[in-house]
Amino acid sequence: MTQPLTLLRLDPIGVPPYSARGITEDFTLDGDAQLARTVNNVLIDLSAGEEEKFRLTITCTDQQMPALDGVRRGMDLTVDCATEFVYMTTGGSPSRPAASTTDDPATRSEGAFTLYRPRLTMMVAGYRLGFDEWGAACNWSLDLIEV
Repeated sequence: MTQPLTLLRLDPIGVPPYSARGITEDFTLDGDAQLARTVNNVLIDLSAGEEEKFRLTITCTDQQMPALDGVRRGMDLTVDCATEFVYMTTGGSPSRPAASTTDDPATRSEGAFTLYRPRLTMMVAGYRLGFDEWGAACNWSLDLIEV
């Protein structure tokens, strides 16, 4: 069996060889935070206090296209991220489950911190594909929102 060329896993569509080397993962919060200032100019949060969810954009340029044929908006994907989340080992805990179906360790410790690659259940918001024929480069991005 060949070694995967990326830590990223997308289930059920998979990640073809030479389609995700050098990916970037950009996370933003997707929640209902309603920040406002009081009459005394103190910043407060007026949201319902629910757990924040993530938006994730995965971007890459490589030699092959990703397996996005048949993928549509609203489709659920399980994403084992390449990005590591970090928390303090003592008194801390992960906010998401750790990726667990890879040969690469998804959790490690460094000093007082634990680093782990999260597994997120996400919904496809959209994607873009591009191709540079003379440069022999496939560029793509996948926009996801945590369920």
